[in-house]
Amino acid sequence: MSLELVGSAVRAEPAAASREAARGAGADPLKVLIIVGHPRRQSLCQALAGAYGSGARRAGAEVRELRLADLSFDLNVHSFDPVVQAVEGSVLHARALLAWADHIVFVYPTWWGTTPALLKGFLDRVLAPGFAFADHEHGFAPLLGGRTGELLTTMDTPRWVYRWIYGAPGHKAMARPILGFCGIEVVRVTSFGAVKGSSLEERQAWLAHAQRRGLQLRTGVRTRPRLILSKAAAWLQALRLQFYPMAWLAYWLGALAATQAGGTFQSAPFWWGLACLFFLEVAAVLTNERFDVETDRYNRNFGPFTGGSRVLIERKLSLREIHCGIAAALVLAAACGAALMAAIGPDPFALLALVLLAVLALGYTAPPLRLSYRGLGELDVAITHSLGVVLCGFAFQGGAWTAPAPWLLSLPLCLAVLPGITLAGLPDHDADRLAGNGTLAVRTGVRGACLIAANGTALAAAAAITLAHTPAFQPIFAGIQFGVLPHATLLLAMLAAHIRQNQGARRIDGLMAAALSYVLWFVLIPIVNLM
Repeated sequence: MSLELVGSAVRAEPAAASREAARGAGADPLKVLIIVGHPRRQSLCQALAGAYGSGARRAGAEVRELRLADLSFDLNVHSFDPVVQAVEGSVLHARALLAWADHIVFVYPTWWGTTPALLKGFLDRVLAPGFAFADHEHGFAPLLGGRTGELLTTMDTPRWVYRWIYGAPGHKAMARPILGFCGIEVVRVTSFGAVKGSSLEERQAWLAHAQRRGLQLRTGVRTRPRLILSKAAAWLQALRLQFYPMAWLAYWLGALAATQAGGTFQSAPFWWGLACLFFLEVAAVLTNERFDVETDRYNRNFGPFTGGSRVLIERKLSLREIHCGIAAALVLAAACGAALMAAIGPDPFALLALVLLAVLALGYTAPPLRLSYRGLGELDVAITHSLGVVLCGFAFQGGAWTAPAPWLLSLPLCLAVLPGITLAGLPDHDADRLAGNGTLAVRTGVRGACLIAANGTALAAAAAITLAHTPAFQPIFAGIQFGVLPHATLLLAMLAAHIRQNQGARRIDGLMAAALSYVLWFVLIPIVNLM
């Protein structure tokens, strides 16, 4: 039997039964796109693609094949900006298939250590900015995340020579700076060779091997250890732990203020309370991820401070997993809250403070409150990350809600949080507007949001310095002006410059870093003075 006949026989196997079995099991079939990058229509690569597709269909996957030799498009990027160049129907069709796929398999020969010109030109034209990656002033961001890739390649070079002497340049180029750059995780590379001088029996064995690779999709794309690591990394990305320390410091400030008011530090309530607040923040962050998914989908200005974690957009986690994460976080928060109440005894004020904080935190984006969509999100965050956590820290240490300390300690902190959370809406402005998210940036525009941030900056500094000159709070805020005034001056100058530039929705990482770090003065100085 000729090689082409073997490949044709493998490709001819029906796939309907396996797809129906997958649907009958209640799970959506894996969508597999096989891209054949050989410039000749009849080739070993085409036969390997057919064998892999046969195994994938038997594994329950939905398989589509794209043969580059059948497409008609210009391989070269002629314009300075690839987006400007006219896009052929073949390129649009290829992009639609890439957007559809969960798992993308590239089958091609290794020529001169890397891919054929046809496949390289295909990648140049199809993986354009705006489709495969975002190109903005602060760098690049992948847009095809959540997909996996696999490479099947033939070569005349002995495999050990290609890997250990040449360093596998083609494999590395495809996996990292090409597919990895666009967010596609290459999970497996299989080389077949040396082709030159191989027997029919060897080639038939390669076809059987390719088919087994497709069959392995029955148990998932990744190996179990790799799947565990990928999921762990996705959950860490979803949690956005970089934002938690601010709330922890404010909670610590409230606890220290209670001990200064005549109480004694109680270790068990402090740690149970901190654990409860941690899981509440986890639930709030995941809830935001769930209910902001539409605005995150539109957002092209996302960065370390804005735009969410994007685990849903990049398909690293599913909605079901996010829902389970929210439920688990709420259960753990309730358990820690119960342990807290057992440690401090009956305290209606402490319980009320915790319940109100939970409602406001979850209500930022979750229905029925959806405060951020009503123009109240910034105020919600400012209150929860100042007065909310300070009051909790104060109450869990036995402080009375009528005491002035937590309220006055929280005032400059609340005002200092407002600039950062208001400015966070600027990069998201266009996406929020499309999704109906009524943030202050959407309601007031760039200039209005910057003016709100400027007022919050100035008022926070004024409140802290006023308290530093009040006898009861002078020891707590002593020396705060030496940090706050220079930082406030810098932040106000940056805001004025941003208003003058009037560049609309874009990433503002430097301005965001200045606004978020400004908050630290209002917790670190009081904490140091109280210790």
